[in-house]
Amino acid sequence: MTVRAHAEGGYRFDGREADALAASLGLPRVETYDAVASTMDVAHALAQAGAAAGTLVLAERQTAGRGRAGKSWASGAGLGLWLTIVERPEDARALDVLSLRVGLEVAAALEPLVDGAVALKWPNDLYVGAGKLAGVLVEARWRDARPDWVAIGFGLNVTPPADVPGAAGLRPGVARLTALGAVVPAIRRAAAARGPLDARELDAFARRDRSVGRAVVSPAAGIVRGITPDGALRVAGAGVEVTARGGSLIYQGDEEQAR
Repeated sequence: MTVRAHAEGGYRFDGREADALAASLGLPRVETYDAVASTMDVAHALAQAGAAAGTLVLAERQTAGRGRAGKSWASGAGLGLWLTIVERPEDARALDVLSLRVGLEVAAALEPLVDGAVALKWPNDLYVGAGKLAGVLVEARWRDARPDWVAIGFGLNVTPPADVPGAAGLRPGVARLTALGAVVPAIRRAAAARGPLDARELDAFARRDRSVGRAVVSPAAGIVRGITPDGALRVAGAGVEVTARGGSLIYQGDEEQAR
């Protein structure tokens, strides 16, 4: 088993060496950094070089962290968890719902660590109340029409950044290592699942869905009715229900904020 810490002299994340983190999390490899542009980029490079499933890239801060559609993610030092896990899935069908599965698993894992319930916003955001707590970013690389690897990026506000109005965080006093111990197994459980969402998962998402019943203008105009087993958003408008498999969900009245 190969475990390395990447930073001059070996970077210690909250006092823990990379090999100790790998052992405690049951992972084959952990890479720890003081600062990177994006943990996603590092993870893709490691996967290209043959990194095993379960390889974790963890950074104290990101200088160019990103979310969906090229949006930036505030990734200040000491404020949260900025990480990416490499997985090598065998079921291509599961990739369509992977970000939703990660959200479901992580929401349940983090709820004991927050004040309130963790809600989900299709397709990849976690909220506590009106504040965004975390985001998921999934990027797959393919070979011969099959997924070669997938990089699952996850950003969590342990402490809400002061320069992001309305951001949510964990309960004061919760250690980042405690959050890491909850998040990593949850992400790996989601990555190991196969096929579309089952009835249990659809019900679990419905109970956490912060958008159902709300009027939206994107990715389609109408009222959100939930999601489909293959992860599409159901929107009812003008007497017809449509499904959307891509794009950002923008609530009516939030158009200016979304720009």
